Amino acid sequence: MRTPAIVTATTLAVGVLATRELLRRQAAHARRLIGKPLGEVPPQADRTWKPSYGDRLELLMLGDSIAAGLGAERPKDTLGARLARRLARETRRSVRLRTAARVGSETSMLAAQLETLPPAYRPDLAVIVVGGNDVTHRVPLAESVRHLEEAVAALRARGAEVVVGTCPDLGALRPVPQPLRALGSRASRQLAAAQAQAAVCGGAHAVSLADVVGPFFVANPEEMFSLDRFHPSAAGYKRTAKALLPSLLAALGHGDDGVVPFGHLRPVG
Repeated sequence: MRTPAIVTATTLAVGVLATRELLRRQAAHARRLIGKPLGEVPPQADRTWKPSYGDRLELLMLGDSIAAGLGAERPKDTLGARLARRLARETRRSVRLRTAARVGSETSMLAAQLETLPPAYRPDLAVIVVGGNDVTHRVPLAESVRHLEEAVAALRARGAEVVVGTCPDLGALRPVPQPLRALGSRASRQLAAAQAQAAVCGGAHAVSLADVVGPFFVANPEEMFSLDRFHPSAAGYKRTAKALLPSLLAALGHGDDGVVPFGHLRPVG
């Protein structure tokens, strides 16, 4: 006869295996629902925005599909272009946008993105948005953070001010069923908190996208998400750019009064 301890252990092991199988099936189902209706090539928005302003500012976008602008139908609606235009209006400087971000990137791929830049390239401002693919591919948190720290250090060594938009809350993705969505939400928020800490300790600004734009995506998914219900739409990128802007301006010292909004963190020290 089995002892109670053996029965309990066996029951727990079966439960764990069943849960893993459920999550695996849910993840596969979510991938089928989302698909790739947008392809993998975002609109090309790299150019000088508001060239008549002069005194050009160099803006670099690094990270995943959000930083690259997948989901926008027009170049001017990508996150990079929206940030460039807003920066130009606020600073009265032209902004040359360079996008090294790539669709599907994990944090470990930031180094390869940096390697595509000319050695003499010196961005004034670099924006990193990454992390969602780390969560979906179950990359260890410590590994993701280490790669982010290295990227921030490399950008700072080039003389760039850096703003990190932390991992969005994957709990906002309605096509993903429960309990997978709840687990993704928890994992993405854990990664976002670690990213923010690493960023500010490395001399970068950090913006919690889960806090500053997440509620808009939860409340208005039809408007904020694009066709695939996974990437931002033009309206979603507009809202995200507006949310990021205060930290971009603070990083440049533009109108800096020492105060940043909720969800924004300054570099420590």
